Amino acid sequence: MTTIAARLVARLAELGIEHLFGVPADYNLDFLDRVYASELAFVGTCNELGAAYAADGYARLRGAGALLTTFGVGELAAINGIGGSYAESVPVVEIVGAPSTRAAHAGLPMHHTMADGDFGRFERMHVEVTCDRVTLTAANAAAEMDRVLRACLHHKRPVRIALPCDLVDHPAPVPEEPLLAEACPPPEPPIEAFRARATALLAHASRPAVLADHLAERHGARGALADLVAAGPLPVAALNMGKGVVDESAPTFAGMYIGANSAPGTRATVEDADCLITVGVLITDANSGGFTHRFPADRTIEVAPHASRIGDTEYPGLPMTAALAVLTDIVAGGEYDAPPRLPVRVRPAFAPDEPLTQAALWDRFAAYVRPGDVVVAEQGTSFFGVIDTRMPAGVTVVGQVLWSSIGYTLPAALGTCVAAPDRRTLLAIGDGSFQLTAQELGTIARVGAAPVILVVNNGGYTIERAIHPTDAPYNDVAPWRYADLPAAFGAEHARTTRVTTPAELDIALEAADRDRDHLVLIEAVVAPEDYPGRLAAIAAKYRPAPTPAASERAPAAGAGTSSTLTA
Repeated sequence: MTTIAARLVARLAELGIEHLFGVPADYNLDFLDRVYASELAFVGTCNELGAAYAADGYARLRGAGALLTTFGVGELAAINGIGGSYAESVPVVEIVGAPSTRAAHAGLPMHHTMADGDFGRFERMHVEVTCDRVTLTAANAAAEMDRVLRACLHHKRPVRIALPCDLVDHPAPVPEEPLLAEACPPPEPPIEAFRARATALLAHASRPAVLADHLAERHGARGALADLVAAGPLPVAALNMGKGVVDESAPTFAGMYIGANSAPGTRATVEDADCLITVGVLITDANSGGFTHRFPADRTIEVAPHASRIGDTEYPGLPMTAALAVLTDIVAGGEYDAPPRLPVRVRPAFAPDEPLTQAALWDRFAAYVRPGDVVVAEQGTSFFGVIDTRMPAGVTVVGQVLWSSIGYTLPAALGTCVAAPDRRTLLAIGDGSFQLTAQELGTIARVGAAPVILVVNNGGYTIERAIHPTDAPYNDVAPWRYADLPAAFGAEHARTTRVTTPAELDIALEAADRDRDHLVLIEAVVAPEDYPGRLAAIAAKYRPAPTPAASERAPAAGAGTSSTLTA
């Protein structure tokens, strides 16, 4: 026998989780004592939302992450982060320290509750943002924690495990089998039927192409995807949620596909393919150019995490990696046109002492990224700047394209630093987003992490300015002295600077490259209404048509003009 707490910690270790983010509180303190006695390292964050974001960033590199909150107030502070992990298919385990079973059974009016005896309220609130959840009991703890953790890994989505404080040391059986059993082989009829249909479709193709997205990464299919692309070789494009899922340095890379907002060559590769293989694709407004994507419906092979589809026929129970292995075998025996090459990027020239622009900023950033880096980009001007950066091999890109919760990336960068201390984390974040979660700079400093943080200071919310121009000040933010903040948050040895020209940015980046042992924060000042090129083009489509002047408006019916002119 062991204890419930020890068993839960051991199961987290089986998932590859070595760190637990969170905030201590009375209902979870006994569990925290057991954590400190184990090999699971606790990383205390400034608040629970930061813990949720950090666990999400950690999970994107490690395959799973975990956070610890307290009942009610703590878990509701974290729930926005949990919602983001659910939307973006990130497996995160939230452990909630709960009131004692005696208090719950008696319906006592405990603190952190509504004092009405309802101790299930917060679990019900999590129904919509977790794939499974449980409040452990003395009788069910072992079986239920295993069931919920397996659901987390299978669905790649968050789960909630509430541990009453009086059950922390309650006896529980030592696991008799691994949490992660070996995967069963796919059923024969679907896989053979899938093989036959895919073979027939690819036999008539000369210009097949692959379109990849984030679910390929989440479900461990990155290697199988690379094998498929190499077997042709086939051109491969990626959606922006899947930025970095394919090797962008390879000649097979066809660019980022965003519907009508794609580069012409990328759009032609995807939309004119005579067989399009989509891998882990989830279409949303944000990654499809506002639903302007166009796939050849009768010539598309859709490979999803647990099923595949060709035309109107679905092949259930077929794991993504198994489907990709079948397609790789088929493609290896085919003869196809050589993949088109992306045009060679010509770096524009910028006067070194002119005011820094978005174009110059992202040109410098693109040249600065190195193989193996972790690039964390806020869903604002930063992601629009990063999206067109052709990443070197081995780069992981972390963003939140679908959920788009501003402020996510600073704590997420904490998570990536902890998850992969041997890799360099580069964080690009706007000033408005930075102000939401800036305090986690203190946590980054406390754990001894050394990311390079690029704060784009343009005085406010630039996406909103771009899509909804106004003279009103609601998109402005307080003018912080960003380069002074690391010291205030405890990073006294951080390297900080404020840059306003391309030359100053070059000097700052060169210095950061030489010093990998200290946190670096670069405040890059650009004009408020200067937008990355892709953002400017997209924003033009969102802007409402101007209201016509009174003299230009169509006259009211019956005002003496013909019905044709009125129409």
